[in-house]
Amino acid sequence: MNGRGAADAVAAEWWKLRSVRSTYWVLTATALTLGLVLLLGVQVARAWDGLSAADRTKFELRPLQEIGGWAAGLCVGVLGVLAITPEYRTGMIRTTFTAVPRRGVLLAAKAAVVGTVALVAGEAVTVGSLVGTRLVVGDRRFADQGASLAHELPGFAVAGATPAVYALIGLALGALLRSTAGSIVSLVFAWHVLPLLVYHLPGPWNERVGSVMIGGLPAQIAGRDAENSIYGDLLPPGAAAALLAAYAIVPLGFAAAVLRRRDA
Repeated sequence: MNGRGAADAVAAEWWKLRSVRSTYWVLTATALTLGLVLLLGVQVARAWDGLSAADRTKFELRPLQEIGGWAAGLCVGVLGVLAITPEYRTGMIRTTFTAVPRRGVLLAAKAAVVGTVALVAGEAVTVGSLVGTRLVVGDRRFADQGASLAHELPGFAVAGATPAVYALIGLALGALLRSTAGSIVSLVFAWHVLPLLVYHLPGPWNERVGSVMIGGLPAQIAGRDAENSIYGDLLPPGAAAALLAAYAIVPLGFAAAVLRRRDA
């Protein structure tokens, strides 16, 4: 398949993604996470007003700011699953394979579309959570908000790419398992359950393994420590960035290899 054929495959996948209602439901849920963060920001600001001066020095806003991107990871991860599993359920995958016989090209086209949509949504929610909460709390001097917005933006922009990684993992799981329920359960396990299990490992293994978990990589890329986090911080920024990319690329590569070798 030439470059034109690959472009046609991407266009077809884009049309399919925006023609189904599930896409809009998932993206609406993603947007609602930002709205929830801002509402909680209003409540946190009110709580801050009622604290003593001593308690205000220990009251942090960052945990709330990071919730939006964390929740967006699951939402767009489900989007990745739904980009392929309904085709297996309805049998339309055979038509898709007939239209695009090179299955690796097909999966790459799906990944390009899903990854782009997830990246835009993830960045909007993650960066929006930072900027929005700063606007909501106004001039209240939270203990962890001393840095300027410009200083914090790069780290949150890196974190905003993490939902796209979960979306591509969801797509790979959908291609491998061919089951919506099974893929979503597996995604939730990787997104939330596995990090908690790792956190409860005996030291120093909790920090060692936690350092290579997806959720802990953006902070390491940005050069922040893992204080008050369930993750570790043993990787240099370059290694953390390479590992984050590998989390997206390796499952897709494995899924492409399996697709080439089995029937629809």
